[in-house]
Amino acid sequence: MAVTFLGVRHHSPACAREVQRTIERLRPAHVLVEGPVDFTDRVDELLLGHTLPVAVYTYYRDGQRVHASWTPLCEYSPEWVAITTGRAVGAQVRFIDLPAWHPAFAGRDNRYADAETRYAEIVERLCREFAVDNVDVLWDHLVEVAPDDDLAPRLTAYFDLLRGDSAAGEQDRAREEYMASWVRAAAADAGDRPVVVVTGGFHTPALRVLAGSGDREWPEAPAPPPGSEGASYLVPYSYRRLDAFSGYQSGMPSPEYYHWLWTGGVASAATALTEAVTRGLRARHQPVSTADLIAARTLAEGLARMRGHELPARTDVLDGLLGALVSEDLPQPPPWSRRGPLPLGTHPAVVEVVAALSGDREGALHPDTPAPPLVGATDVELSRLRLDHGGEVRLDLADPVDLERSRALHRLRVLEIPGFTVRSSDTALAFVERWLLRPDDNRGPALIEAAVHGATLADASAAVLGARVAPADAPGLAALLVDARLCGIVTLYTGVVDALADSVAQVSALADLGDVLTEVLGLWRHDRIFGTAGSPALGQVLDAAVTRVLWLVEGLHGGPQPAERGRLSTLAATRDTVRHAAAALGVGAEAAVDVLRRVAADLAAPPDVRGAAFGFGWSLGLPVDVVTAARGMTAPDTMGDWLAGLFALARAEVLDDPEVIAVLDDAVTALSDHDFLLALPALRQAYGYFPPAERETIARLLLDRRGSAASARSVVHTAVDPSVVSAAMALERAVDAVLSREGLA
Repeated sequence: MAVTFLGVRHHSPACAREVQRTIERLRPAHVLVEGPVDFTDRVDELLLGHTLPVAVYTYYRDGQRVHASWTPLCEYSPEWVAITTGRAVGAQVRFIDLPAWHPAFAGRDNRYADAETRYAEIVERLCREFAVDNVDVLWDHLVEVAPDDDLAPRLTAYFDLLRGDSAAGEQDRAREEYMASWVRAAAADAGDRPVVVVTGGFHTPALRVLAGSGDREWPEAPAPPPGSEGASYLVPYSYRRLDAFSGYQSGMPSPEYYHWLWTGGVASAATALTEAVTRGLRARHQPVSTADLIAARTLAEGLARMRGHELPARTDVLDGLLGALVSEDLPQPPPWSRRGPLPLGTHPAVVEVVAALSGDREGALHPDTPAPPLVGATDVELSRLRLDHGGEVRLDLADPVDLERSRALHRLRVLEIPGFTVRSSDTALAFVERWLLRPDDNRGPALIEAAVHGATLADASAAVLGARVAPADAPGLAALLVDARLCGIVTLYTGVVDALADSVAQVSALADLGDVLTEVLGLWRHDRIFGTAGSPALGQVLDAAVTRVLWLVEGLHGGPQPAERGRLSTLAATRDTVRHAAAALGVGAEAAVDVLRRVAADLAAPPDVRGAAFGFGWSLGLPVDVVTAARGMTAPDTMGDWLAGLFALARAEVLDDPEVIAVLDDAVTALSDHDFLLALPALRQAYGYFPPAERETIARLLLDRRGSAASARSVVHTAVDPSVVSAAMALERAVDAVLSREGLA
């Protein structure tokens, strides 16, 4: 009996051809493939007639962790070719690697991630030796465009050097020992017939050694631990997900190019790449002339000869296209000279080149492919609730049936299932939602991948939201609270409320507390449909948040600084809570007003906070001293920021009191030209709190003070940008100064 070990790079056409030739030549009894052993009995599902690429999606869930993993296969994957060719010659085909849920795969969501990333030093040394940029260029040079006649020994030498004498880590060792046990059993069972083993090349040197001695009984596929759940299903995949330029971990970039390489060879792939880039650029109205294409081809062929390639390789073509089509300097090196997703600011021609390299092929499953329970349960629920169609849906949440429909749609939203988009939602006051439903080919795959979280929409959405609780900050918990309520997940809702009550006491940013108060106050006041209105638990959250706001705001010091809309929104939310939820607060309205009164008089506090503190009591109906207001904004460098705080809290009160408008007018009029220009940017920001109609009202009041019959609208809606007027005033002031200095004024 002979065991033939074929070490491969995942998704390599050259390796796939070598696998195919070897299996057809040897016609082995067993073909053993690196892949999830728990899917071995379901290899027939892979051969139903899917449109590739597809992936074996494996999920695992227990009380401590949720894990998902993909094993993608495309037409030129060596593993796929091993399966199909092995079946064609009558071999027993088996996956022999540990299941994806096994601790050996902890933290790894792609089974076919390249081992090169773990042994970067050796790879870098090889790249320096062959004068190439990275492992992908090295691989093309050594394997993909090199002659096939001596490919097997070159692959062996490459992977032996990659592995070297280094000991495997604990995870790799567990996998290799398990795969070796299958090799020994298959060798014993095959008698005098050969066995072919197809695994990632990094593992091959170790498997040769480990397969030489040990137990030769057929091993068992590990079962998930008691109390856990795990399963594997097929899902459609796409070339974009398979591309290293999109962040895929395999490292083999440009799947469309390698598809061309697999189906037509090196020369055909070079031609197809050039044609695809040309079509893409012309579709984006980027000029590509015949002369450009001739120049690109000439450059590519010259680079190929210089680099020792009989025909242009991938990077030869890419560098030729880049040289012919891009005349200006690039802001960063071309992406094929390194690894990873495209950075922001990438040249449009480079973006189009990478898009052509990725391709747009998407897989599709055969109709008879089994699916996890969540898929069927969702189909049944959508049909029962009459949500299995396209178009707009209006839901009246006061209707129990529509309320159930809303919860189902929000559960789909939380699970990020495509095809369900909320267009408007005013559940706090009007109890009406509008959704847009549309067919989406990605809905089935998304549901399959969401099955890791549960078998029903309720269970899966509860698991997703529950996993977000522990790492969430206070605003995140407030958002979770709303999602739990919209999804109708009562048990989770209670836990989030408790976590939120504890979390607000640790918040150090006022803006974060504003988000909490806004969300929770809306639920406490209005949420009768979902049963949270007046909730004592929510009242405890409001009380804790208001107490924390008052403690933080009284400690804010540092003198003049720009107005911060976030903390002003928090003070407005605090005012609303004191106004509408006083019964739930341990801190009474009087105590809150006392704190803010002290802050308003504290000149060490930021001016916007002082202005907001002044407006806090005023907006609650307490009497104020307008003179005090004027005193708080006398300095031109703080006037606008102080007013921003005042307007954020007491905009309506300002509009209703002509005396206040008069004080503000007098304060601004008294400014010198220099001080006015200094104060102008912050003043513009402050008056931005008033909508256009209210700004016209203020303009009318000011014109009336001056006895002018001019149009208030023309004052507010000037034909010239105020910043231009400001610059003109500064220029005039500078000219006046020069004239005065020269005695020409």
